[in-house]
Amino acid sequence: MKTVKVLDKEFGLFIPQEKIEANIQTVADQLNRDMEGMNPLFLVVLNGAFMFASELFKRLTIPCEISFVKLTSYSGTKSTNVIRELIGLDHPLDGRHVVIVEDIVDTGHTMRYTLKKLRDLKAADVRIATLFFKPDNFHYDYPIDYIGMDIGNDFIVGYGLDYDQQGRNLPDIYKIIEQ
Repeated sequence: MKTVKVLDKEFGLFIPQEKIEANIQTVADQLNRDMEGMNPLFLVVLNGAFMFASELFKRLTIPCEISFVKLTSYSGTKSTNVIRELIGLDHPLDGRHVVIVEDIVDTGHTMRYTLKKLRDLKAADVRIATLFFKPDNFHYDYPIDYIGMDIGNDFIVGYGLDYDQQGRNLPDIYKIIEQ
């Protein structure tokens, strides 16, 4: 098994880049079909979703716009369950169709916070597109509209996801070997 060391942790190859990109194409196809004629605003959650968003946008054929927000709830390999907004939204949302682009939906706390904020700003419709979803760890019942792939509760790095800000540049996904 191919392994990498990120800071003090060992990670083993979990999902190769080719599989990730095939799943991104599936999400793009669904979005192109579902959002036809809507001119949605894609709201990308930084830092983790930048690679997913970049590949997703190459595959979108619908008119659309993009903006970025930066939220965080992780420290090391664990969620703190405390959401800190670091960079805010700079687009009016009144009446807009919005698609939140996230790298991973884990417990759902960060997404719940984001959904409430966007609804308070009177977005006409808010949908969620995530590259990875941890259904066994998800605490809520709101829908995740577009999912690249379901994964288990392992901590992962690569393809934009990090461990203490390291490992985002790995083109594949690696899961932690031991905590």
